[in-house]
Amino acid sequence: MALYNDIVMDHFLNPKNVGELENPDGTGVYGSPVCGDMMQIQIKVEDEKITDAKFKTFGCGSAIASSSMATSMIIGKTIEEALDVTNKQIIDNLGGLPPVKVHCSVLADKAIKNAIYDYAQKNGKHYDALEGYDPNEDEDDDHEVSEDE
Repeated sequence: MALYNDIVMDHFLNPKNVGELENPDGTGVYGSPVCGDMMQIQIKVEDEKITDAKFKTFGCGSAIASSSMATSMIIGKTIEEALDVTNKQIIDNLGGLPPVKVHCSVLADKAIKNAIYDYAQKNGKHYDALEGYDPNEDEDDDHEVSEDE
């Protein structure tokens, strides 16, 4: 049985939105202490809507696929809608990930929030979903995020 489904393989082998934006409005970087993967997501924002997003990821196929899917999911969304994107939604849109790779979707979720946090800080914006958010806080190493959460 294959480890990854066709959607995950497509986003790994043919990732969407790879690269860097010229003059991004927000940049979010997040790394996992669990596996050592690193992810950067950059966003362009116009009238509170994400008009473009790019990523660079150092990591496994699941991390690359999660980055590709996450950036595809947030382009065209408002900042508030993008803040509502969860790792479970990323997994669902990918058609699932092996349980040992679920943490890769958390990288994308956190990198999105970090990019929006950066945008908010640079532009004096306030979003309720970022209330008390600390972009430098790591996930608890003992807490495994599951598809059921």
